[in-house]
Amino acid sequence: MQPRKNQFFVLLMLLGLSGFFHPVFGQKKPANVLVLYSDDQRYNTLHALGNDAIQTPNLDRLVKRGVAFTRAQTMGGLQGALCVPSRAMLHTGRYLHDLQKTGEVIPPEHTTLPEYLRTKGYQTYAIGKWHNDKAAFARSYEGGAALFFGGMHLPEKGGQEHPQYVDFDPSGQFKAANRNADTYSSELYANEAIRFLDRQNRETKPFYCYVAFTSPHDPRTPPEAFRKMYPKSQIKLPPNFLPQHPFDNGELAVRDEKLLPRPLTEEQAKEELALYYGMISELDAQIGRILDALDKNKLTENTLIVFAGDNGLAVGSHGLLGKQNLYEHSMRVPLVISHPALPQNKRIDVLAYLADVFPTVTDFLGLSAPPTVESQSLYPYIKGTKKQGRESVYYAYRDFQRAVRTADNWKLIKYRVNQQETTQLFDLNQDPYETRNLADNPAYSQKKQQLEARLISEMKTYHDFLDFSKPNWGRNL
Repeated sequence: MQPRKNQFFVLLMLLGLSGFFHPVFGQKKPANVLVLYSDDQRYNTLHALGNDAIQTPNLDRLVKRGVAFTRAQTMGGLQGALCVPSRAMLHTGRYLHDLQKTGEVIPPEHTTLPEYLRTKGYQTYAIGKWHNDKAAFARSYEGGAALFFGGMHLPEKGGQEHPQYVDFDPSGQFKAANRNADTYSSELYANEAIRFLDRQNRETKPFYCYVAFTSPHDPRTPPEAFRKMYPKSQIKLPPNFLPQHPFDNGELAVRDEKLLPRPLTEEQAKEELALYYGMISELDAQIGRILDALDKNKLTENTLIVFAGDNGLAVGSHGLLGKQNLYEHSMRVPLVISHPALPQNKRIDVLAYLADVFPTVTDFLGLSAPPTVESQSLYPYIKGTKKQGRESVYYAYRDFQRAVRTADNWKLIKYRVNQQETTQLFDLNQDPYETRNLADNPAYSQKKQQLEARLISEMKTYHDFLDFSKPNWGRNL
C-alpha cells in the first residue's frame, strides 16, 4: 500500500503547485475578492498618488502592492444622490442610462457581481452601506453584518459617532428597526470585516466580501485624534477655490450646497478640507486594520483587493461643496486593484469607469462576465496586453448638465438652466484644476466643435435621453 500512498501525495502536490489543494474545488482555491468602497472620496486624496498634504499610510500600502488607475471615474447621476447610480454601476457593470429607476432598484434581470459569484461557489458577505433596493441585496449576499440601508448617517439619528445599522436577515426582509452603535462608523465596519476574515481559515469556499464605508461623507466629524492631524492654519486651498460658483449650474440649492452660506470664505473652506482629510485618515486607519487581518490570517496571498470611491466631492473647489456637478473633483475617483500575482506599485492612466470593476474581477478569476454586463475589463491593461483605452468618457447630471473628457485630456461641459446655455472648455494638460474656460476663445473654436460632436456621439452610445436639438432641454425653474 505504501506506493499507492506515495502516488496519492504526489498527486496532491501536483494539484497544489500554484496554491493549496482544495477538497471542494479539487484544485487551487479560487481567489477571494475583497471590495473596499469609500463614500464621497475624490481621486486626489491619497498621499502615494501625489497629495503630500494628507496622511494615508495604509491606502499607500495598497497602492504599493497593486495597480492604481489614475483616471478612473463615475459617470454621474440623474439625481442628487450620486452614490445610488454609482453603486448600481459597480454592482452590475452597467452604464448610467441602462439602470432602472436611476439605480435605486437593481432588477432581477441585472445580475450583480456577488449574485454571479454565488453561482460559482463563492460565499458572499456584505458590511456597511447598501444604497440600492433590499431585494437586490438579498439575492446577492448570503451573509452580512452592520448593514446600513440609507444614504448618510444624519446627525439627528446618531451621526458617524453612533451610526444606525441592522443585522443581517436571512429572510431578506430586513424589517427590524435600526439600532445605533457606540462605535464610530468606519471602526464598526472594520470590526465586522475583521471578524469575517478571522473565520475564513475554517471555510472551504472562497469569499466575496464587500465593505462599504460611510466615510468621508458628511457629517464631517472625524474623531479628535484625526481632527488634530490637520490644523486648518496649515491647509492650502486648491487653485480652483472660489467663494461661489460663477454662474447658475442648476443645482446651487441642493442639500450639499446648503451646508454653508455663500460666499464661502477661505477660513470656511480650509476648515471643511481639514475635516475631510481627518475623516479620510481615520478611514485609512480602519482599512489598515483590515489589511492587517488579511495578513494575519494568511489571506493576502490569495485575495484580490479592490479599493474605490463612489464619487468625488468639491469641498470648496469652484465655489461648491457637493458632488452634483461634472468637474474633475466630483467625477474622478480613486481605484486601486491589488493581488500578489499582479504588478506592484504600477500606475495606469487609461480612462476607466467604476462599472469596469465587475468584468475586471471576473476576468481575473478566469470567468466570463454574464451577458447583462456592458462595461469593459481593465485586466488586459493590468497585464500589459492592451495599451489603448477609451478615446473618451462621458458624464451626465440630471437633465441640465452633460460633459465629455477625451483621452488627450480635453474636457467640455454643457449646461442649460432657465433657457441659458453655458459651455465650458478646458485643456486639462495645462489646466488640471479647470480654472480657465476656453469655450469663447476663437483660437479654440475648432476644438470646441470637435468635443461638442464627440459629446453628442457619446450621448447616443450611452442611450442618453437628452436631445440638444430641442430648444427646451435643460432645467427651467
